[in-house]
Amino acid sequence: MSRKRAPHDRSQEFDLGRKDAKLIENEDRPTPTLLVTIEHRARKDAGTTAPEIRNAEFIALAQAINLDVRRVENAIVREVKPATYIGGGTVETIAERGRELEIELVVIDCALSPIQQRNLERDFGTKVLDRTGLILEIFGERAATREGTLQVELAHLKYQRSRLVRSWTHLERQRGGFGFIGGPGESQIEADRRLLSERIALLERRIEEVRRVRQLQRKPRDAVPFPLVALVGYTNAGKSTLFNRLTGAGVVVKDMLFATLDTTVRKLKLPHGREVVLSDTVGFIADLPTELVAAFRATLEEVSGADLILHVRDLSNPDHATQAQDVVEVLAAIGVNPEQTPIIEVWNKIDSPAAAALLENARTTAGATSAARISAATGEGIHDLLVTVEDRLAQDARTFDLTLPHGTGDDLAWLYAHCEVLQRDVAEQTTHWKVRVLPRFLSAFRSRYGAELVGAALQS
Repeated sequence: MSRKRAPHDRSQEFDLGRKDAKLIENEDRPTPTLLVTIEHRARKDAGTTAPEIRNAEFIALAQAINLDVRRVENAIVREVKPATYIGGGTVETIAERGRELEIELVVIDCALSPIQQRNLERDFGTKVLDRTGLILEIFGERAATREGTLQVELAHLKYQRSRLVRSWTHLERQRGGFGFIGGPGESQIEADRRLLSERIALLERRIEEVRRVRQLQRKPRDAVPFPLVALVGYTNAGKSTLFNRLTGAGVVVKDMLFATLDTTVRKLKLPHGREVVLSDTVGFIADLPTELVAAFRATLEEVSGADLILHVRDLSNPDHATQAQDVVEVLAAIGVNPEQTPIIEVWNKIDSPAAAALLENARTTAGATSAARISAATGEGIHDLLVTVEDRLAQDARTFDLTLPHGTGDDLAWLYAHCEVLQRDVAEQTTHWKVRVLPRFLSAFRSRYGAELVGAALQS
């Protein structure tokens, strides 16, 4: 016998199986929005970012999507309230402002628990998003490729799974069987959690397929002696501008947070002719949602598998040191170990007037002498950066002299495919080679040519 379920109104439900299910109803008109910045008082863990810088970044995040920001309210928080995060007086003030301005969405610069979000929505009479939800919305609008769409949807659903506490009218438990005889059936909220879990499992399988495809696509690239150089940095630090300057790729560049989501890879020739593969990927930000870090792991593998990382910093931003620390924390979260993967700091936007004082102060900062100083917009310092990249890659490579008899076609093909040929001298019976070998090919090189090596390896 099939179970009978009581009819109910499901008009307010999210379509959990749709790829375009969003936290914000995106229409032609911008959504009337009120932003709430948070200023913590008497908290040791309030962070090192200056409040005005944090607030400006939060407003820029809101402006990155289709929102009509009608007012910005600053909420001073001395103690986090378990029910609403902010104090009752502030809640009343924001609710009143929202009614006056006909606000449909309130976005708060903090991480709200599901209960706090529900309570605030009830008090404000509007939809409420926290910082995590806003970043997820931005990623949802920016995702252009199938891989990006899958990863964003997975992050969305994981975020929503813990927030099935909406005040729907149809969440009462439904009975199974006939009449009143049957025991309690599945409640609507349990059904939605089950649907979410099934969809999440499906997306994770599809993203795993994407990861396998990426690994297959990476094999031909790994089989040639082209080191992978990855650009990382805080969002809007100028990574894509630098990428275009170096490769002429034409990646979208905007003065906007998270203008680039999908990874772009191009070949780059260094000053002395050596070729590398340069990768530009998504920018990082403070309090980057853990759901996004996990969902974008397939994309960020380009960074974790790099031979060299260029950490681009916006030196015109007075908070660039804190931003750099945020980037380091995300790199650690995806498994990048600075002791194993060398990192070069690239100080960008040195042509900005705001960078002059910071550059002067940086002269006495530890590690400042090793940082590459550039302007991706004007091209200043680009040649020196490429020389630095070339020198740093050479430090990890090994140079060998070897002598091979003529006619060893397979050996010659392997040399050209996996090594950088620096010198070739042809004699009557043999050919003398000087080659540079990357660390990942070192073991195969020694096993193949150990007998032909002339003396010890030379350090580049």
